[in-house]
Amino acid sequence: MLAVDGVSKRFGGLMAVDSATLSLQPGGIVGLIGPNGAGKTTLFSMISGFVAPTDGRIRFDGTDITAEEPHRRAERGIGRTFQIVQPFAGLTVCENIAVGAYLRHAKRADATAKARDVARRVGLGAELDRPAGGLTVAGRKRLELARALATEPKLLLLDEVLAGLNPSEIRDIIPVIRGIRDEGVTILMIEHVMQAVMNLCERVYVLAQGRMIAEGPPAVVCADARVIEAYLGHGAAARLKAEGAAHG
Repeated sequence: MLAVDGVSKRFGGLMAVDSATLSLQPGGIVGLIGPNGAGKTTLFSMISGFVAPTDGRIRFDGTDITAEEPHRRAERGIGRTFQIVQPFAGLTVCENIAVGAYLRHAKRADATAKARDVARRVGLGAELDRPAGGLTVAGRKRLELARALATEPKLLLLDEVLAGLNPSEIRDIIPVIRGIRDEGVTILMIEHVMQAVMNLCERVYVLAQGRMIAEGPPAVVCADARVIEAYLGHGAAARLKAEGAAHG
């Protein structure tokens, strides 16, 4: 479905993403993890069209979309959430979600009906007529998810949709994300909440200092020495192994 081939992005002297490659098959949940500043959101922005790559190609459903504008990619079926949630505070929850629904539904009544349906799917059915500015952090996260989902994507890019939530809120939203996958939407998610990554993702890519350093099942990737050192520093993998042997 998605093929990112040797994609790089340079900002002046900074190589934010360096020859990153990943591929997604339809119907799964794949994680993109890595330390802060690794280039994860920049990679998302290149996939969704908000940032142009310096090098490399991006293909979606077999078509090269490297040079396409974000709205064209949205029309093809690529939806995304943003790490910093900024709803239209003066509009209702329903009106916010309808902004996404207008991509496929030109008539207001149709867009509103779509928005109400999506709101129920993400647990916002009781908040439809409430001003978006009055939502909790968890509510705003669900609203961001709903607005992207209302564009009826084939591929949904989730950028830290669980950030800022407490453990019970995370527990509540995990089935919502799984339900979106079960409805046929492929998901690529940036996430720091490893409990969610382990529960949701079939496969994980690890980006560190702009480079892909590992890929595979979450349990295997999290035990990889390169991944441990990317998060905890040089020599951390050997120290953890030694500590494990001493306690064993």
